[in-house]
Amino acid sequence: GLIFGGIFPCYLMKNIRRHLCLCQVSFKRQCMFKKAALLLSGNAFGSLMLLVRNLVVARLVSVEDYGIAATFAISMAIVEMASGLGLQQLIVQDKKGEDPELQAGLQGFNVLRGLFSGAALFLLAHPIANFLGIPDVAWAYQLLALVPVIRGFEHFDIYRLNRSMEFGPLIVSKTLPALLSVLSVWPLYVIYGDYRVMLYSVMLHWLLTLATGQIMAKRRYQLRFTKSIMKKGFLFGWPLLINNIILFVVFQGDRLVIGRELGMAMLAIFSMG
Repeated sequence: GLIFGGIFPCYLMKNIRRHLCLCQVSFKRQCMFKKAALLLSGNAFGSLMLLVRNLVVARLVSVEDYGIAATFAISMAIVEMASGLGLQQLIVQDKKGEDPELQAGLQGFNVLRGLFSGAALFLLAHPIANFLGIPDVAWAYQLLALVPVIRGFEHFDIYRLNRSMEFGPLIVSKTLPALLSVLSVWPLYVIYGDYRVMLYSVMLHWLLTLATGQIMAKRRYQLRFTKSIMKKGFLFGWPLLINNIILFVVFQGDRLVIGRELGMAMLAIFSMG
């Protein structure tokens, strides 16, 4: 009677609670893995769409025009090398990442970074074009200088939501603009028919990314220009600047040399390799 009336029920309840806890942990892990897989698939889809865009443009325009289009990525990489601070990662990793003041301060810092990057690319437009032997294309680099300015007004809320495992807004803001950028290639080709197809497709992509991020955000977009937050952002991101320089030399340095010494046609072939 003691066994069935006292000890056994207690043992049974302990096992039930233990199994329930294990089930909860297993369920949370499954949810986490599903969300992680969703995020990875979203990033993969966005990257795939940009690859498709490049392939379609390469198929439509001349080899030399595609070589010129490839230099747009080089010029953007130069600017990102000098100004990329990883502020989006900071709002995810910082213990005060949910603080609206921190978010507004990082967004303000990002605006200044974007304006600086845009001004730098605008001023470097003619030197880059002359270095690559295509001085007539300098205007395209000057127009491309609007891209870092546009990116400077990115809403960080889509990154903040990652802290609570909400990846949907980030995925939508990365995949939808990439898809629409691919769909824009044919109309742009019909209108222009040369390297301007890539130029305007890239600009459209980032305009749509900005608009989608603003729409998907849950908080109102705010800006603050707080010195302490800017200092925190710079201290967080300065090691990334060194990493950016290394990555630029590895992935873009040879393209600069090929474009200058062998011309745009060879650069196009190398970029597709």
